[in-house]
Amino acid sequence: MLSALVPATATVVAHPYWNGGGPGFGWWFIFPLLWFLLFATVVFLVARGARRRWQSGGAYGPPWARGNQTAISVLGERYARGEIDEAEYRARLEVLTRQQ
Repeated sequence: MLSALVPATATVVAHPYWNGGGPGFGWWFIFPLLWFLLFATVVFLVARGARRRWQSGGAYGPPWARGNQTAISVLGERYARGEIDEAEYRARLEVLTRQQ
């Protein structure tokens, strides 16, 4: 009798869900779904924060969304960053001041 019980016990220990019991169908997808929802929420909140900063005219965002910058101030920023040289800065500044 003991010789018949040992292999059966070993089978149950090695394969606890041998009879199809298991944790049940459908539970395996809940944790990946929760991770996806977590990452999607983080991405949504970061994007919403960036959009609100752009709309409020903060220092962040594209140049056209920063608020009340004039063409002369943008030209001065480009000159300060070294994107244009002094001759181009003076030529463009002259054109801008002549139009106003």
